[in-house]
Amino acid sequence: MPISDIEIVTPPETEDAPQPLFSELGLSAPIQQAIEEMGYRHPTPIQAQAIPYVLMGRDVLGVAQTGTGKTASFTLPMLEILSGSRARARMPRSLILEPTRELALQVAENFVNYGKHLKLTHALLIGGESMAEQKEVLNRGVDVLIATPGRLIDLFERGWLLLTQTKLLVIDEADRMLDMGFIPDIEKIVSMLSPLRQTLFFSATMAPEIRRLADMFLHNPKEITVSRPSSVASTIETGLVIVEEDDKRRALRKLLRESDMQNAIVFCNRKRDVDVLCKSLIKHGFSAGALHGDLPQSVRFSTLEAFKSGELKILVCSDIAARGIDIGGLSHVFNFDLPFHAEDYVHRIGRTGRAGRTGHAYSLATPYEQPLAEAIEKLTGKPITRLEVKGIDQAEWSDEPRPRGRKRGAKPAEQRTAAPAAPAPRKPAAESRKAATPAAPPPARRAAAPAATPAREDHGNDRVQTGFGGDIPAFMLLPRRTTPVVPAPEDENRSD
Repeated sequence: MPISDIEIVTPPETEDAPQPLFSELGLSAPIQQAIEEMGYRHPTPIQAQAIPYVLMGRDVLGVAQTGTGKTASFTLPMLEILSGSRARARMPRSLILEPTRELALQVAENFVNYGKHLKLTHALLIGGESMAEQKEVLNRGVDVLIATPGRLIDLFERGWLLLTQTKLLVIDEADRMLDMGFIPDIEKIVSMLSPLRQTLFFSATMAPEIRRLADMFLHNPKEITVSRPSSVASTIETGLVIVEEDDKRRALRKLLRESDMQNAIVFCNRKRDVDVLCKSLIKHGFSAGALHGDLPQSVRFSTLEAFKSGELKILVCSDIAARGIDIGGLSHVFNFDLPFHAEDYVHRIGRTGRAGRTGHAYSLATPYEQPLAEAIEKLTGKPITRLEVKGIDQAEWSDEPRPRGRKRGAKPAEQRTAAPAAPAPRKPAAESRKAATPAAPPPARRAAAPAATPAREDHGNDRVQTGFGGDIPAFMLLPRRTTPVVPAPEDENRSD
């Protein structure tokens, strides 16, 4: 069905509009009890609009900025729909696709919390975990299958999984799926499902490609838009510090110390920078941990749990944690690097200022990153406040491109130490032998060496081989004596 025929439902934006209650959404008593035990009474706009349509069995296209409660908007009605029957072995009744392992783990936690008074089962299929254990869980039958695309396809192709009985499909963080290149996998998975299914499609942004996918996967959908795409929550205080590249770490440390920080996520663009920055923060006394895609799943999980529990105060990570990771009460987000894509800025800072709380998001930029900052301001529709850090020289935007060939943290050419001069020409071998300490005459074969062979200087016990542009491996040196010698202490000082 063409996207132009989709009905758009936008909730009222006036503050005087009465807030609905979860009890008015048609959820059963066990689910209502779990919601109340978690302290929730009023649904967020995306939840209030989406849940009734999901319970009606309609396809839904949900568009809402990060941090608005999209996960509960599909997990709660799914529990209601699935509570009436049970699953068969290897045939999950519903499927939720997530782009990252961390998002899949969080959705699984939501099912455990919201469905604790229901007898429903779930399975988590993510990379880095035992496939044999996942197969065993599937053989017992699951009501809800939460998976990343790659691991799901692996198990399906091994014959350990059937999707013919899957009647409810959720594609979460669709725009992130697109960014990570998962769309071909999603199309393959959808082809494995029955066409008689209900599909829920959620995204933080609605790019043209996302529209095309929605038109492909959804049938007679209801589109629910609760806010302007790519907008920044009003509860987040933002700021931008412009400094030279060499001052970024020092500026970050001052921001961490001087701001009223309870806990913080620091985002880097590159995985290698995550490790370097984390080690630097630990060296300066901060309680920090690293999180990126190259780490083993066990390490990623334990680091995230340590941060959630408060054992770690700072989490340095790549964009793997920019989507859907819900850290309760996160006070600060720092962009050590401005993201290359402006949409990622919205998702990064959306980790703070959630559930009506006030959050703080500060970014560091070099003079050459003005285009990235302008793209963010154009996307969000408002400027980022310029900040100054005491004790750090502030920089201004530069119209010139970043100097090519200069690595991160490298000094400018005029500040670099001059390369050492070429070594002076060696004295002839005859003069060297006269200046050397008298010693036994060298073996005949050494004296008969061709002229092209580099000369050797013998300074006592320290043997120095020159003429090759520097030291050479010991196995290439001729022996000093023909009789075996027990290693003596002076061998510790050999320069080769």
